[in-house]
Amino acid sequence: MISLGLDPIAEECSRAACRAAATWRIDWRNPRIHAEDRRKTWLACDEHVDYLREFLDARDFPLMVAPLTSAGAVDA
Repeated sequence: MISLGLDPIAEECSRAACRAAATWRIDWRNPRIHAEDRRKTWLACDEHVDYLREFLDARDFPLMVAPLTSAGAVDA
């Protein structure tokens, strides 16, 4: 996450213009440009988890969706 010098209050949803607290973690990769061991992470609120999952799935990107835990929110 990019904080722009501000202290983040909580993990926020990665959907554009959404500032809701994230409750889901989506780990994904673009197989055309990322090595097998490279993963990117998006965070999602309950409202946008399906939207973000479908966005990635439509592009045939391998992905994994799991509940967000504070202990490993963004370690990818």
